[in-house]
Amino acid sequence: MSLVETIRQWDEGVAAADKKDWPAALQLFSEIQEPNSKIYFNIGCLCLINGDLNATEKAFDNSICKDEHLAVAFFQRGITFYKKQKYEEALRDFQKTFHELRGNQLIDYKLLGLWYKLYACEVLHNVALAHAQLNEWEKAEENLLKALNLKTEAKHSHIDRALGSILKHKLFDLVELPMGELFRPNKHHVAQLEKKDYLGKAKVLASVVHQDAFSGFAPLQPQVQSVPPRPKTPEILRALEGEPHRVCYEFFPETAKELSLLPGNIVFVLQKGADNWATVIFNGKKGLVPYNYLEPVELTLRSKKEQETDQSEDIPKPPKDEPPERPAVLDTSTLNAKDTEDSSAKEGEQEELKTCIIKVHFTYTVTIRVKRGLSYSDLLEQVCKKLQHHPRGITLRYKKNSTSEKVCLYESEMEIAWSQAEKGRLTLWCELTENKENLPKEDLTQLVALHCYKATQPEDLEFQEGDIITLLSKVNEEWFEGQCKENVGIFPAAFVEEYIK
Repeated sequence: MSLVETIRQWDEGVAAADKKDWPAALQLFSEIQEPNSKIYFNIGCLCLINGDLNATEKAFDNSICKDEHLAVAFFQRGITFYKKQKYEEALRDFQKTFHELRGNQLIDYKLLGLWYKLYACEVLHNVALAHAQLNEWEKAEENLLKALNLKTEAKHSHIDRALGSILKHKLFDLVELPMGELFRPNKHHVAQLEKKDYLGKAKVLASVVHQDAFSGFAPLQPQVQSVPPRPKTPEILRALEGEPHRVCYEFFPETAKELSLLPGNIVFVLQKGADNWATVIFNGKKGLVPYNYLEPVELTLRSKKEQETDQSEDIPKPPKDEPPERPAVLDTSTLNAKDTEDSSAKEGEQEELKTCIIKVHFTYTVTIRVKRGLSYSDLLEQVCKKLQHHPRGITLRYKKNSTSEKVCLYESEMEIAWSQAEKGRLTLWCELTENKENLPKEDLTQLVALHCYKATQPEDLEFQEGDIITLLSKVNEEWFEGQCKENVGIFPAAFVEEYIK
């Protein structure tokens, strides 16, 4: 299997896992020939979700054989051994994981494609649990005390609770990798899978024609602003049938049955339909043009000498009016013109009622047309496809009830958002965060304010002592982003602590 095919199938497997289609994702990863350590790791995580512990152990063994320093693989294999009640093997793997941390407080696997931070304090937490299962309570207490010294974030409060359980000789919960977290292929490699136009598009740098904006590979065309091209007189008028007409406006064909015409061209109308389209002959070619682009003209046969004498006389002025609208193509064999026009208008109105134009403000602004009533997940998928960004880390907001306040868009808010679409248009704001997930507030971490904080910048979140704040993301170790009383902003991490209900 080539590298391109491996990356493509890897990306398809991750996409299936994002949809929680675990069997399909496992099949896609299993079909990859000569997988690397990350793919073996993904296979092990999917087998663990399915409850096949023997296949899970084998997959993590292969992952470690491919990369002997992948600490998170040792961590996952230790969890597998623990669930198989092989506590001594689990203890060795957890200790090996702590050794691979090499004295660091954490390893952030984001650069390798895994959205997970492996903390040393959580590894020691599982080491203590393995000791407790082996009735080595003193060693369990020793490891938890060491974990307390390495604890850096408020979300690690479960270590304090674990220490209390150890003092009472009680067991506690195991720290595991979140379900569905997998190694993802490099996004730049995935982008290379799409075909690219390396030739690019030509751009006019200099032209002898004033205000020439043409770009392409066709030769330079003469452009006359004041006088239209002189009508081309057919060589043998008697050989042509139909009534002569002069073209008033430039017409660009959209189908193979239509002709391209310039103002001043002489065409011969063979048949005029009820739908305002005319069948004409021009330069030996037969095709369709809008009849309202034409005007009747009288032609007489004269000698070439007379034509040259009057060449500079009676040159018509260029048309100044705007060209009329393009008529709709109708099937006159089944419907008359009036009925078809009415049905087309009704179909257009029904189509507008079924669809909606969404304007999305990101670092740049894009528009997409979607069906009305889409669910939040489908709408997010189409927005991320347009922005070429993964759904993880994307949050959508909208202005509720014509107010200036932007509210997070969830599944429960979709019916209200669609009802606010005016004239088939809806405006959304898209935000990109590092660890933010599109989850309801009740599933996010809750913080309680220890002190009052006054906003000094527009992006700051102001709150009072005792307020409950929903943690949205961590800007860095010192600043968090959260939501309090329908306001969103950043605030110092030292002013809050985790709220325990």
